[in-house]
Amino acid sequence: MSPKVETGEPKKTMSLTTWILISLAAGIVVGIICSVVVPEGSPVDTYMIEGVFYVCGQWFIRLMQMLVVPLVFCSIVCGAASMSDPKLLGKVGLGTILMYLCTTALAVVIAILLAQLTSPGVGLDMASIVQVEPKATSTDQTMADMLINIVPTNIVAAMNSGAMLQIIFFALILGFILGRLGKKVATVNRFFTQFNAVMMYMIGLILKVAPLGIFCLIARTFANLGLTGILPMVKFIGTVYLGLFVQLFIVYMVILFLFTRLNPFHFLRKMLPVMLFAFSTSSSNASIPLNMETLEKKIGVDEKVASFTIPLGATINMDGTAIMQGAAVIFISQAFGIDLSFTALLTVVLTAVTASIGTAGVPGVGTIMLAMVFESVGLPAEGVAMIMGIDRLLDMGRTAINVTGDAVVTTCMAKMSGMLDAGVFRNNDYAAVSEEDLVESETDEPAGIADFTAEGDPTEIGEQGDPDKFTDIEVPHKQK
Repeated sequence: MSPKVETGEPKKTMSLTTWILISLAAGIVVGIICSVVVPEGSPVDTYMIEGVFYVCGQWFIRLMQMLVVPLVFCSIVCGAASMSDPKLLGKVGLGTILMYLCTTALAVVIAILLAQLTSPGVGLDMASIVQVEPKATSTDQTMADMLINIVPTNIVAAMNSGAMLQIIFFALILGFILGRLGKKVATVNRFFTQFNAVMMYMIGLILKVAPLGIFCLIARTFANLGLTGILPMVKFIGTVYLGLFVQLFIVYMVILFLFTRLNPFHFLRKMLPVMLFAFSTSSSNASIPLNMETLEKKIGVDEKVASFTIPLGATINMDGTAIMQGAAVIFISQAFGIDLSFTALLTVVLTAVTASIGTAGVPGVGTIMLAMVFESVGLPAEGVAMIMGIDRLLDMGRTAINVTGDAVVTTCMAKMSGMLDAGVFRNNDYAAVSEEDLVESETDEPAGIADFTAEGDPTEIGEQGDPDKFTDIEVPHKQK
């Protein structure tokens, strides 16, 4: 017998996302079957559904809750430290950061309003399955109390009680100070960076058991709810995509027109390849090279602006994710029969916006951040598992919105700083335009593409994957 020849090709394995989707589907099927054939109080119900499924599901929930406070604290400290660089706080940098945060806040508000109209969680009686004790401070406090309680009197007590706004407030101040002091506190900066890396590794370990945890939670849920649990989840997915639609075609296009007076439909046509790429890959990081190239070659944004604002947007611009979080809060609150006050909803907006500064680029971190948003208003973490199961279906759409938002803000900042070549934007096919035509179309504004292409081909970034090669500003990247 001839020996087997090793081809050296790695074996293809299913991704974590695939396993999670399989566990979601299997959990729904098993749960529905159990709801039909397993009588309440039977041995199978007692020892399997309310025994094994319940215990394993609660273990997974507790593992996620265990990471919320240390992960949020470290990631926001690191994010604030990187953003407090004096180079980021110039005219373009500060304006970009403010516009990114404002669009994220608006995205959360839109999602909350749409979810209130569509009521995706109505009819999903989760309170009969999970006993919930809402936090009085999150649902009953006044506006004045909420604003006062943002500032902690004891940060250790805030961490112990899970007061997320207080933790975020302290982390932002600490991170900003560390960033300003720079090399003077290099050891402290290094500690937070390394501890954040430890938390990222721990998340990776916990996510390995996510399919099992999601299966147990979903199976127990549908064993108690039956087929009535499917429609609310479908309505939630539809609500999120409706919010993404509003953010793209109304919010972004109005902002683009008001700040640049450019044709929004012409802009969308040129950005369509980037949006489709982001939708198919579900990765903002992977879309950075194509996004920058499109903005420079087809929109007319100067390379100096795009090479700064696009990586920064991949770090702090979370509009699509914010829409999912806002809709998820209403969905789960309705499912558990918890009435959220206006103050609680405002807390959701503030938490989602400030958390976007430090959300790391590791798959699964968004789920932990969603648990943090739930924690801030006293919603049960069990709801995170339902969202996590269908997250892949939402991730594609929200990534496309994230990268489009980066492009819109970049174009607006380029226009306001006089670094947008409107002649390039008006050309339907930049590749067919000669360099002489571009020179003739230059206005009094500093033209971007025609000036810097002689220094080097910006499309090289597609091969190198390093969007910081054109700038000395280091901005952390992330996958959303």
